[in-house]
Amino acid sequence: MSRKRDQPPPPGKGGSEAEVLRGFLDYLRAAVVAKVEDVPEPQVRAAAVPSGTNLLGLLRHLTFVERATFLGEKPRSWKATFHAPADDDVSDVVASYREAVRRADDVLDGSTVEDVRWRLVHMIEETGRHAGHADVIRELIDGSTGR
Repeated sequence: MSRKRDQPPPPGKGGSEAEVLRGFLDYLRAAVVAKVEDVPEPQVRAAAVPSGTNLLGLLRHLTFVERATFLGEKPRSWKATFHAPADDDVSDVVASYREAVRRADDVLDGSTVEDVRWRLVHMIEETGRHAGHADVIRELIDGSTGR
């Protein structure tokens, strides 16, 4: 069993509202990627619960949520976003997620917090929820805990 040292959340004092919100979102984004990056096939896409949820599918879904929330790119089927194609490996899905995050950050960089407050909070909630799922799934795969 591997126990990673927990990383504390970003500081809550001293920053603007935008800095605090973006700090928490970046913290959660990094946590989800860390749970997926070093998991080998086929464990990274193995269903850990009856719903079929798996690490690679969670990260792929979050890619679509970033795109929908900040770029207006809605998928045809939200359910389908939880399934990574067989020819997409971990590095492909991580790269796609990082590109969606980069593009979302470009939108955020050009916005005021008043323009994007709801979207930021929604993305924090969505990423946090799935980061929790990823924590449990990763522990079921190899006993790894922590961020």
